[in-house]
Amino acid sequence: MSAVPSHTLLGRNVDSQPAYSPKILMPIARSLTRASLGISAELPFVGSDRWTGYELSWLEPGGKPRVAVLRVVVPAHSPNLIESKSFKLYLNSLARAHFDHAEALAKCIRADLSAAASASVAVEVLEPSAWSLLAPQELPGYCIDGLTLGLVHDGVLHPEVLACDRHAAVVDESLHSHLLKSNCPVTGQPDWGSVLIRYRGAPIERTGLLRYLLSFREICEFHEHCVERIFVDLTARCAPQWLSVEARYTRRGGLDINPCRASSGAAIAPDRRQWRQ
Repeated sequence: MSAVPSHTLLGRNVDSQPAYSPKILMPIARSLTRASLGISAELPFVGSDRWTGYELSWLEPGGKPRVAVLRVVVPAHSPNLIESKSFKLYLNSLARAHFDHAEALAKCIRADLSAAASASVAVEVLEPSAWSLLAPQELPGYCIDGLTLGLVHDGVLHPEVLACDRHAAVVDESLHSHLLKSNCPVTGQPDWGSVLIRYRGAPIERTGLLRYLLSFREICEFHEHCVERIFVDLTARCAPQWLSVEARYTRRGGLDINPCRASSGAAIAPDRRQWRQ
């Protein structure tokens, strides 16, 4: 990943209550990281980055504050992802802006994020009466976190430990882990998450899968790139008939990011908020 451009707000102190400005948003070309995975113009997956913003506020025309929870879906085929700190600062800037109603706010956010991502972004503003839709749910399938294994944390990814039993019968299976951790390439801060892997194919060796996921622990990559790397590595090592990889990251700065990548034609996992989120 290239260094953060010096002209941005990242890495600098900023006004905690800035005036509204979509220029705060920092797009980052997905091609910068996808090239390292051997991904060019044709994507090997479909999917999206699903964001939840818990610190959304704005002013009514008379000045009274309103609050809501923001849900955003950025398509995986968009040329750009949106850097999370700039997203947080952008949302903070809306706290001093006046909107006639929540629909006007949603329209504004949709236009700004779509411009940054260079693709159509879906936006939903959930006011308090709709917050019951955000109730946490359990991840489906088998949790692999109880497996016993020894580890050497060498700061290197280990896709070579991924394997499957090609002589066994094909399975439709969901596996998940709550032990995913990586680090932000901009700030170096830890990113904690759960990951759900659904697939049809030869049974994936579970101990190797857990070893692989834990090898992300000292890696500095964006949430979106981690999920794409897991998808690409599982495809290369285990060749499933279809595959879906979704990560549910805990929030930082009032935002959580939940990338999902799946084989074309595979069902996209529903948007399940986790208890840590």
